[in-house]
Amino acid sequence: MAQRTDETLTVLVYSDDRNTREQVTVALGRRPAADLPAIEYLECATTPAVLRALEKGGIDLCVLDGEAVPAGGLGLTRQLKDEIYGCPPVLVLIGRPQDSWLAAWSRADAAVSHPVDPVTLGDAVATLLRARMARRAPAAR
Repeated sequence: MAQRTDETLTVLVYSDDRNTREQVTVALGRRPAADLPAIEYLECATTPAVLRALEKGGIDLCVLDGEAVPAGGLGLTRQLKDEIYGCPPVLVLIGRPQDSWLAAWSRADAAVSHPVDPVTLGDAVATLLRARMARRAPAAR
């Protein structure tokens, strides 16, 4: 397991629906797993806000709502993977499990279906954040 650290991780949560953003942040809480640092959330309701945030840097994970309107998180994920060098991992919220093929098309790193299940979402987010931290960690001795 990753070593616990005092740093803070930033998770961007995108949805045009405030309730969806709240479901994600409440489900994950301050720390999705005991071995991970605390999380700060950056909530975005529009595609331009997501793009500005990623241009600034410092985002460790994106959680994008595949059902967002007018720009869904699946198309946005594909755009980010194409256009953002070193794009952070992206988890998409899909409408139903059968839509997992769309998540694969978008090149999302993980997908979780609506309604948000806190355990499933927490496990997926913890896995992605651990991998992100491992890539950032200095080389082993």
